[in-house]
Amino acid sequence: MTSRTVTLLDVARAAGVSKSTVSDALQGSGRVAEATRDRVRAVAEELGYRPNSAARRLRRASTGAVGLHLPATATRLDYYMNLAFGAVERAQEDGLDMVLLAPSGASGGRIASRVDGLLVIDPEAGDSAVPGLLDAGVPVVTGERYLGPAPGPSGAVVCDNAASLTALLDHVTGRGARRPALLAPSGSSAWATALRATARSWGLAHGVEVALRTVPFAATPAEAEETTRALLTADPAVDAVICAPDGSAPGVLRAAATLGREVGGSRKSGSGLLVAACVDGPATRTAAPPVTAVDLRPAAYGRACAELLCDILADRAAPDTVRRHAWSLETRASTGPA
Repeated sequence: MTSRTVTLLDVARAAGVSKSTVSDALQGSGRVAEATRDRVRAVAEELGYRPNSAARRLRRASTGAVGLHLPATATRLDYYMNLAFGAVERAQEDGLDMVLLAPSGASGGRIASRVDGLLVIDPEAGDSAVPGLLDAGVPVVTGERYLGPAPGPSGAVVCDNAASLTALLDHVTGRGARRPALLAPSGSSAWATALRATARSWGLAHGVEVALRTVPFAATPAEAEETTRALLTADPAVDAVICAPDGSAPGVLRAAATLGREVGGSRKSGSGLLVAACVDGPATRTAAPPVTAVDLRPAAYGRACAELLCDILADRAAPDTVRRHAWSLETRASTGPA
């Protein structure tokens, strides 16, 4: 049997499932168990099945648009705005418009009639809108993995968030810090979960307790300032503060100034404090002093997410594709002289 003659029905019979299950499994949509999805794909590959893209377009008229779902707090964060611009730019290269979805989301059926695919960025396991988006019947690409119980996405673009925080902790301890602290984001996104877990595992591996304080996912500078002031007052031995939420690092600097802690200064005197951030942006680059931070390259990340969705829609990438996105550590005066 050649790829020209193999049909969905052939695959269904060989796999012992229905034709609709085969279609859902191969497109990464619907409620198909992971074991069944893997079996169907293995059978399809063994038989040499190739999807008929023309027939797929005829069965479902293209809308010429894809949807973008961002966290509810995204509209005031520089990171997500840059990510969105990158995604829009890349989608337009494939002739697709980008529709920004309301944070509350909408029913999967209504969304599926308006877009050809979806981008869901930093999906929270506790976000009630996400399961409906993942089960909307169109290809879905997530920016970071989804840790909730709903069906998995068609693809994902991920950063190694554990490695980026490890790099920050290694950096500040390499600059002399002995009692680092992390202002960790709350919530159930893969990013927030990875940072909290990494702080604990790094501390155990190095025999150094990382003072962990939880702040809102999109903590404001004022919230970071209040948390840092309380932390440094209660635990004066803390000599490095790593701030996770985008744009909140200036609050850490203000708390340090209020308490007379010299940022970037010598830890030998007991008054110096190193400050770093998990997300780079204008707030870290223009701070006084400029703050060491992880550059997640949000515009490039948005492009990468949109590119994977475009590739899946055009059959240039298989469902369940996971791509990696690179980050870099930008060292600045807040963690001492180079």
